[in-house]
Amino acid sequence: MTSTSHLIERTPALLDADPARLLRPDFRLRAMHPVDEGAGPDFYAQALAGPLLTAMPGAEERTDIALSGMFKGGHWLARSGHLAGVFLAPLFGIAATKRVAFVRFGRFDRFAGDDVVETIVLLDLPALMMQAGCWPLGPPLGQLLFAPGPASHDGTSEHVADASAASLALVEAMIGGLHKFDGGLQSMGMRQYWADDFWWFGPAPIGNFRGHADYERGHQGPFLAAFPDRVGGNHAARIAEGSYVASTGWPSITATHRGGGWLGLPPTGRTVTMRVMDFWRRDGDHLAENWVMIDIPDLLRQMGIDVFASMHAILP
Repeated sequence: MTSTSHLIERTPALLDADPARLLRPDFRLRAMHPVDEGAGPDFYAQALAGPLLTAMPGAEERTDIALSGMFKGGHWLARSGHLAGVFLAPLFGIAATKRVAFVRFGRFDRFAGDDVVETIVLLDLPALMMQAGCWPLGPPLGQLLFAPGPASHDGTSEHVADASAASLALVEAMIGGLHKFDGGLQSMGMRQYWADDFWWFGPAPIGNFRGHADYERGHQGPFLAAFPDRVGGNHAARIAEGSYVASTGWPSITATHRGGGWLGLPPTGRTVTMRVMDFWRRDGDHLAENWVMIDIPDLLRQMGIDVFASMHAILP
């Protein structure tokens, strides 16, 4: 199989001024709202790379985790990290701060040979809104801190291939447990899969948590109360390399917004889908860290809330 480092060299950067040199005419981009979906190198340049280049010229794409693997006949490269630079011009209507900004990203690239044929990208735009002081909803449910790279400092190292099967098996067993939810958190048996002091790094409106009690209080409990019938695991890619596992779907989850309180919002009764990315690190027999990306603006749009329009109401 082609190495992860070689695949990285074959993909355009998020701020690539000339992505056409690496992308085929039939390439397809799926990205967070408000970019959404489109085809061809020109769409990549005009809808994603161009706005990022204008807003954060010279920004670095700092990768914390990189892994590759096969899923249902597709060869995938998955990465997680931050765009880091000075936020000099508005991005998708978010007011520039003229100061340093960090924007967390997750991306999956699917290859045919050496060619990228599909890219799925999520940027944590609500986090950028918060850095700019224009997030229109309530404060995060957990502490909103910088999401660091792996505590083991090996997210971009050459991974030990013979550990991959064990990592994937643990994640898939955990996902199976999630499907056993019957209204009580303990029904899923999550504590057998996660280390006691695991870290969970969520998107900006949700925040970061450590350990079972903090996670259940701040995210899992409110989320399941709001979306009790959620069905996940509809993955376009689910791969493992060494101690790392990554998955994404377009969308990954379908649910009904039945309960109130999540992000301070009343229930809408609407059926929604969620674009999600997960990156996990296994340590021994347990999951030790989980980096989670959710396209929150797209989810809120389905619930009748346009955060980009609402944002302008509180801008000076």
